[in-house]
Amino acid sequence: MSFAEFLHQVGGMGRFQIIHTMLLTIPVVLMASHNLLQNFTAAIPGHHCQVHIDANNTRYANATLHLDSQDLLQVTIPMDRNRQPEKCRRFVTAQWQLLDPNVTEPNGTQLDTEPCTEGWTYDRSVFTSTIITEWDLVCNLRKFRQMAQFGRKAMLIWSFLQLAVMGTCTAFSPSYISYCVFRFLGGMALSGFGLSIACLIVEWIPTQFRTITIAITGFVYTLGQILLAGLAYGIPNWRWLQLTVSLPFFFFLIYSWVARVNGKREEGEKITTEILNSKMQKELSTVKSSYTVSDLVRTPAIRRIFCCLSVVWFSTSFSYYGLAMDLQNFGVSIYVIQLIFGAVDFPAKVLVTISMSYIGRRITLSAFLLLAGLVIIANIFVPRELQIVRTSLAVIGKGCLSAAFNCVFLFTTELYPTPIRQTGLGFGSTMARVGGIVAPLAKMLDEYFSFLPPIVYGAAPIISGIAATFLPETLNQPLPDTVEEVESRSRMKRGEDTKEKIPLQNQEKVLLRETC
Repeated sequence: MSFAEFLHQVGGMGRFQIIHTMLLTIPVVLMASHNLLQNFTAAIPGHHCQVHIDANNTRYANATLHLDSQDLLQVTIPMDRNRQPEKCRRFVTAQWQLLDPNVTEPNGTQLDTEPCTEGWTYDRSVFTSTIITEWDLVCNLRKFRQMAQFGRKAMLIWSFLQLAVMGTCTAFSPSYISYCVFRFLGGMALSGFGLSIACLIVEWIPTQFRTITIAITGFVYTLGQILLAGLAYGIPNWRWLQLTVSLPFFFFLIYSWVARVNGKREEGEKITTEILNSKMQKELSTVKSSYTVSDLVRTPAIRRIFCCLSVVWFSTSFSYYGLAMDLQNFGVSIYVIQLIFGAVDFPAKVLVTISMSYIGRRITLSAFLLLAGLVIIANIFVPRELQIVRTSLAVIGKGCLSAAFNCVFLFTTELYPTPIRQTGLGFGSTMARVGGIVAPLAKMLDEYFSFLPPIVYGAAPIISGIAATFLPETLNQPLPDTVEEVESRSRMKRGEDTKEKIPLQNQEKVLLRETC
């Protein structure tokens, strides 16, 4: 008797599983908020150097009292090529001649300019406060904005506590350095409770309900993205927004003692230690063996699975957060694009669930990754004036990557055998975290060439889509219980391929003899 059979005996999909899944998926809503929070807490509002008028020149200093803000900008701040005020430089002295309608501004190189030595003026009509406005992370400090993004039961409880504390501390950060440290530690907690929730859900749900349960968890994460748009719109101050999505995790700590009854008390009491020992020999034999991380690369079939999945996890996360963390680049309302980016996940995850069930995991994963990469790269060739087209392509790419995330999670649990399944899933999650950490840094390449980030973000899923084709298909296959079982399946597959070729070769020889 397997653990799945025991699970069915004590209630199957009963009250415990429903409450268990519901309580574990509620925090996933705010997991999305923490992952994408920096789109709003680190949003870059419109800005320019503080206006500087020579106080010693009384005539012109008094004249400023009669100028409107637009005229004042015209004489103190040079215009960029889009006829917008320069963000990082100002005139050394006020250029009063520019107020004359018959005088056009000469080339910027002909007028003396200087950096914003006295600070910046920010447009606070949308964001009243962000870490950008608080610590002036603009111009030569703009790269620090990208660098600020991060990077079973007992582990879950600790992760909730760590995220609650670190998230709250982030809201009260006195400096940019402390903000980065708290965000980094909060990111570590996100990884911990994300993996713990996934394992706890999968392990306690009957086999026939696992696919739909994982899909529901994905939909909950999508709801979290939509919720974030509403929260950010209603709370424009970054400290209050950070606090709002962090304090609920103190409440989630009570999950450690909730849900213990499944309506099958009598059946559960019949299962003793002796029964478990006598009927679950296969599961117990895998526990008795010692397995380490080295088992992920020790044998050929597992090694191939490990290498391909590592590439897929890294690339999917890398490109996903490359798109999701750069919402201001699309030229439309950041709240609207966050809402659209969240909403696209619903049809994408429905489509990937259907495709996985009927076409298979391998083809589905590869197809979604390849399509994501192609549409991201295609955006390079779309003029910036066509914002609707650019945004539509980005939304399609993000939806494909979100679908790939759902697929690779289920695929990973089915490819690895029971003794190293959690280790393999954990390493995959780690590679995803690394991809998420590297993604904002790749955005810094646009300081040199604007087309480099989309090329990198697009090439990554294309490469991983090709790597996914080397994975074995698991549709309608039972979960492997041992490493030897995975290796045996791989050898049998190669043997079947060889056997298929031999009859064809023999048939050619017979036809050749008959012809002669």
